Amino acid sequence: MSDAALAHRSGRPPRSLAQAGVLAILALGAALYWLREDLPWALAWPDAWVLPLKNWVGAFTKWLINDLDFGVFTFKEFTRAIAAVLEVPYDLVRGLLSKGFVLRFGETVLSIPPISWLVLLGLATWAGWRLKDRGLALLVFCCLGYLALFGRWEGAMITLSSIVVAVPLGVTGGLAIGVLGHRSPRVERAITPLLDFMQTVPIFAYLVPMLFLFGFGPVAAMVATMIYAMPPMVRVTLLALKQVPPEVVEFGRMAGCTRRQMNWKVLVPAAAPSLMVGVNQVIMLSLNMVIIAAMIGAGGLGHEVLTAMRALKFGAGIEASLAIAFLAIAVDRLSQAYATRKAPALAIHEGLWRRHRALWVGLLAIMLVMLLGWLWGPLQSYPDDWQITAGSWTDRQITALNKAWFDELEGVKNFLLLNLMIPFKRFLSEDLPWPAAVLLLAFLGWRLGGWRLAAIVAALLGFLVVTGLWQLAMISVYLVGTGVLFACLIGIPLGVLAAKSRAADRVIQPVIDTLQTLPAFAYLMPAVVLFRVGDFTALIAVVAYAVVAPVRYTAHGLKQVSPALVEAAITSGCTPRQRLFKVELPLALPQILLGVNQCIMLALSMLVITALVGTRDLGQEVYIALTKADPGRGLVAGAGVACIAIVADRLMQAWARERSRRLGLAS
Repeated sequence: MSDAALAHRSGRPPRSLAQAGVLAILALGAALYWLREDLPWALAWPDAWVLPLKNWVGAFTKWLINDLDFGVFTFKEFTRAIAAVLEVPYDLVRGLLSKGFVLRFGETVLSIPPISWLVLLGLATWAGWRLKDRGLALLVFCCLGYLALFGRWEGAMITLSSIVVAVPLGVTGGLAIGVLGHRSPRVERAITPLLDFMQTVPIFAYLVPMLFLFGFGPVAAMVATMIYAMPPMVRVTLLALKQVPPEVVEFGRMAGCTRRQMNWKVLVPAAAPSLMVGVNQVIMLSLNMVIIAAMIGAGGLGHEVLTAMRALKFGAGIEASLAIAFLAIAVDRLSQAYATRKAPALAIHEGLWRRHRALWVGLLAIMLVMLLGWLWGPLQSYPDDWQITAGSWTDRQITALNKAWFDELEGVKNFLLLNLMIPFKRFLSEDLPWPAAVLLLAFLGWRLGGWRLAAIVAALLGFLVVTGLWQLAMISVYLVGTGVLFACLIGIPLGVLAAKSRAADRVIQPVIDTLQTLPAFAYLMPAVVLFRVGDFTALIAVVAYAVVAPVRYTAHGLKQVSPALVEAAITSGCTPRQRLFKVELPLALPQILLGVNQCIMLALSMLVITALVGTRDLGQEVYIALTKADPGRGLVAGAGVACIAIVADRLMQAWARERSRRLGLAS
């Protein structure tokens, strides 16, 4: 079928019309720029025309907290009651892991210490061995041993307390919403754009409303964490329930299951292995939130990282960031091992002791070590004298590197700033007429996905214009675009190398696994030391954080290329270079485009973090809203970031589908 016929069937314009449309839009942009003095509104939306949405949202939030009264109680009292309920399990878990308990019986005070560090280390190591093998046990031991050896155990246990409470609530809420969406197509259609919005709005934008609703403290941080981590669970639930084999569903119907029984007795158990992927995502996203949540009172390792940054103790900050990464690795590997374990055989004839030996042995070990801890303190709490630190040494090495390579680093920085970054920034924020940009991207959406996609793109970009966020949005696009460019220039070749060489893959995979578990703040600290504050420092942090996606997706795409096609290319006499550039990379392009899309999402999620080093974009707007406790300003700016993310996501996915159709990889 010809390209014109395909375009007609899909509702997209033929290529000749598309080329003419692009040329017409470019001509319009040039004309608007030429007439910028007569038509100043084409470059900058007038302040008098700006829709005061942030003022409306701020006023509504204040009305909720200060004026909404249900008669028996106010809205503020209602939210504070929820906070009090959530605080109960948090205090219980924190007491078990970190603070212990103080019981009062009249004048008698009984202090019960938390679970010993040695018991937790031993139980986690033993769990790794039982769930998988000695390799996992050794990995868990080393990860948790780092926490104790480098004096991060206390902060890690406070962080883990929040995770232990937030993850079950996030999983339960996500599972319930996903099941509801599976039962009702209308609900699924309604929650899909909401999930897109939640996953693209910077989490900083949620912090101010959380402070208003739940007050400063760990409960507000837990609620923000749940909001951030729940959408992947909803998406995984929807997908997993749709993939349940039809014969399982038919068996449930033949057994006479009601609708409720079908959901909870048949579909959810059948989808349990896939649902564990969502549980794992909730865990990892919750751990990714610990530093940001520390800004509203979460404490723990996130607070230690923030304290180190504010005191310019970069070595200590890196140690605390590594502690978050190692805690995340341990929890991630244990949860994955639990999800993929073989179900134990039922032994109904065995007694309670034999069926639950592991549980009883663990409880006995906890009690024994707690009793022995009264006699010898190091069994209960890891002694300060046994702790080590490399913070001061790290600070000295970074300072020495900065002094030794100052001229070279400054030369690279100035070259890229003057020749690439500043011209690109000026073009997008000062010289680009917004009508031409909106029309061009909407036309691209029409070309790739038809009228529906064009309308979505135009509406989202129009929101940026009428709310007065266009210039800030273009600065964000400049920073994200430059970061994605460099991340792809680095990541795609590394992905090719990982796909082509097993030796390289064994080196690259652990490195990108570590980069993926490090908190975003960890990339900022060394960049600040080497390059000080500014756009270039933000660029370095964005590239380091986002480079993982193109590496992973490129390697995965190349590994998925059909061996038969590769063999055909070899038979036809292609050289290795021709085979890579003429066969494998074109076939892997849809996967690579999805990697670029994910790279864009990661870069956008760094915007608010980079605001700490002086960028002037939507991320800075969100951060200022947090410091001034302005929920309207923060939510509207966060919605602006979400608009950019959704436009990029929809266009990149449409492009990937288009390439897949042209390659015959999709219908």
